[in-house]
Amino acid sequence: MAQTNEDSNNNVSPEIKAKFSALIAPFFEEHYRDSCYPGLIFRQGKRTMLQINIPARHFPALLVAKPAKDDDPESGKQRPEVPGHADDIKNYIIKQAQKEKPWILGTLTANVPPDKIKIIELGRGICIVVIPHDVKLEITDGQHRKSAIKELIEGEESYLISDNDFPITLVLEEDSDQCRKDFGDMAQTRQLGKALLLSFSETEGRVGITKKLVKQVKIFYNKTDKIQDSPRIQKKFIYTNNYIARAVSCAFTNSPDSELQNNDLEISSNALANCLNKFFLECSSTRHISETKADDLTVAEIRKFKDECLLGVSVGLEVLGRLLYFTYNKDSSYFDEVKVSQLAQIGWTRDNPIWENNLIRIDPNPKNPNKRHKLSTGANAVTDAVKTLKSKLGWIENPSY
Repeated sequence: MAQTNEDSNNNVSPEIKAKFSALIAPFFEEHYRDSCYPGLIFRQGKRTMLQINIPARHFPALLVAKPAKDDDPESGKQRPEVPGHADDIKNYIIKQAQKEKPWILGTLTANVPPDKIKIIELGRGICIVVIPHDVKLEITDGQHRKSAIKELIEGEESYLISDNDFPITLVLEEDSDQCRKDFGDMAQTRQLGKALLLSFSETEGRVGITKKLVKQVKIFYNKTDKIQDSPRIQKKFIYTNNYIARAVSCAFTNSPDSELQNNDLEISSNALANCLNKFFLECSSTRHISETKADDLTVAEIRKFKDECLLGVSVGLEVLGRLLYFTYNKDSSYFDEVKVSQLAQIGWTRDNPIWENNLIRIDPNPKNPNKRHKLSTGANAVTDAVKTLKSKLGWIENPSY
């Protein structure tokens, strides 16, 4: 790992460092009333750009966002702020920083007319960037990151980021139309899917438990798509990361969106993995799929399983997770094996009448007479299915909560 202190990779002599400091010190002293940063000059897209790093405390005074109004896209240089997005970024930083864990924000992009700042070139693309005290850098991309940082640095949690620096790519551009086009060009990056984001997320809470289950539960192992939000059946994937993550949350909290940050990773993942392996082995609808390696399954078998069995789709896993919640004892981190076996004996195929009027609606006029069972995935359908199963099994509320 690269180090910035005196180590074996740093061959610059103290004498040279002293000369360099002596060279740049006068520039900073001369412009002490302005904002002055070391920078790098580069050229891209027929324009000159600068790369600088600024301390968090400089954000409120130096950077300004000019978002468009909701009814007038051309009134600003970027889209209107998305409500809650800056809070999400701020909460991410707080959560990671309070746990003394690494966190990262991408480079912000801002623009400024070239005649508004001073660039002192030192050679080889190295420079000093002087930004007069009355000049603002107008954000082209990163308004939500800027808002999050500003709120943090001005709030009670400022100590979490006050010693941090943030990179800025500064485009020397004064044409407002071009700035808006720059924002549009940068915004064309395709949004990452939930499954892929989960694959690159932290390894604790429900994300960590999900990652362990994908390896430990036979029906998930090598049969879970970690990239796409819908499983690529041609690659013999049955599930996706986000399918499983929702079921994991349900199994421990009866809610599909709980992060489970307070759950012990090893204890929770082992308990749920053992429970699910037992369930999928005992369930006649899943035994073959679970016990057969992905390479030995055919695409036709997988497609048939997903078409016929509710446990081959996300809503079925969610219902299973919510039902497992009522078998879970939080105090002992244990899923009741007797109740899990009861669940395994239920017919989980779509043609079982128990699912009618909750997860399954019968189409009276189907285009294909062989496909009369229409899957319902709404929240009400899930709630009704869980109530029906609990009533059939004679279960009461989970006493450990």
